[in-house]
Amino acid sequence: MRAVILSLLFAFSTSFAQDDVRFVAVDIYLTSPAPVAAWQFELNDTNGVMKIVGVENGDSDAYPRAPYFDREAVQLGTADRIVVADFSISDDEELPSGRIRIATLHLMLTGPNEPDFDLSLVVAAMRDGQAIDASISLELPRGNE
Repeated sequence: MRAVILSLLFAFSTSFAQDDVRFVAVDIYLTSPAPVAAWQFELNDTNGVMKIVGVENGDSDAYPRAPYFDREAVQLGTADRIVVADFSISDDEELPSGRIRIATLHLMLTGPNEPDFDLSLVVAAMRDGQAIDASISLELPRGNE
């Protein structure tokens, strides 16, 4: 009898945990009329269901490595808000402009609620440090819906 109860409890807790935890990737796009040498954005979830589990670079060869972020908070699973930034010392003709995927964030979502993302562009700048009037957006890649 005790084994049956433990089996039922395990099955219930496993199905509950699987239903309440899901993983998604979110692409972050920057749209800029000028070549972008540096950028920084902040993302948080006002519903509190998001945890950052990974960050990878975007499409531009001007930013070949993963952008800068708080790696320790991500590794500990405590990041429910993240600030991400990168810069490039490439020549202007090598810097991207237009619509650019600058990062992909890998998220763990917990609980029955959907996230309410709050994404803001802190800065986008040219090589000379001049600010660019750019915009930022977030998209769930196909297969995440």
